[in-house]
Amino acid sequence: MAHPNLTLIGALRQAAQNLREGAHYAWGHHGSCNCGHVLQTVTHLSKEEILKHAHTGIGEWTEIAEEYCGVTNAPAYMLISRLEAIGLTPPDIHHLEYLNNKEVLQRLPGGFRWLKKNVREDVVVYFETYAAWLEERLLNYIEIPKPEEAVPVFA
Repeated sequence: MAHPNLTLIGALRQAAQNLREGAHYAWGHHGSCNCGHVLQTVTHLSKEEILKHAHTGIGEWTEIAEEYCGVTNAPAYMLISRLEAIGLTPPDIHHLEYLNNKEVLQRLPGGFRWLKKNVREDVVVYFETYAAWLEERLLNYIEIPKPEEAVPVFA
């Protein structure tokens, strides 16, 4: 399960905003698909650069993630390592590409429904819902001291 953190939350929100604002989207293109847009956000690589690196591996993001080996340092695997560095696991990468994490889908505005992996609007709502859920989980980890327990700033 994805590790909630500010970098991942921000990447999902930025990718959603980029898509909402008309960034090129093509599910069959490694640099412009769901994972490709998150990678564009975290690596600052262009869709063409991501495509070039991705073609050093075999298959879709899901297959590349499943075959990932942190020792090889091949360019495609460097991209997967970036997704893992922001808190995603191989199953999370699969869910991100196919928009099918049931825990995210249950939190969609309007309730549970299946989304289409290659529909821009579905990707945007999935990314935004995923980010909101991760933010909620992250806030659950934070303990805010009660006023009587707070350490005075000026002592």
